Amino acid sequence: MTKVLHTDQAPAAIGPYVQGVDLGNMVMTSGQIPVIPTTGEIVSEDVAKQARQSLDNVKAVVESSGLSVGDIVKMTVFVKDLGDFGTVNEVYGNFFDEHGVANYPARSCVEVARLPKDVKIEIEAIAVRK
Repeated sequence: MTKVLHTDQAPAAIGPYVQGVDLGNMVMTSGQIPVIPTTGEIVSEDVAKQARQSLDNVKAVVESSGLSVGDIVKMTVFVKDLGDFGTVNEVYGNFFDEHGVANYPARSCVEVARLPKDVKIEIEAIAVRK
């Protein structure tokens, strides 16, 4: 049975989709952009701040299912400029280190031409109930 995930701790969907779905043993998030949930505004033009906000939004959706950052097994990162790869990697690594995750999840990083609201990054995740 599929359960739709919703939390006020992540931005509301800006289209015909949901923040995430819980399939029982697996949770999939929709792509999260660096929108501040309480204001609906983009956090900053700075890619490091955008990466952190996107990760925090993913975390909020995953946690709304009762799982944690440590349960994330796969992430896909979409960036507007692959030149930001080093900065995104630093923020990404620090995020998982702060949450005490021993092994980073599998990940893909893809440069794209454009993202919603002209942000610099969007991140989606898959988490598994162990």
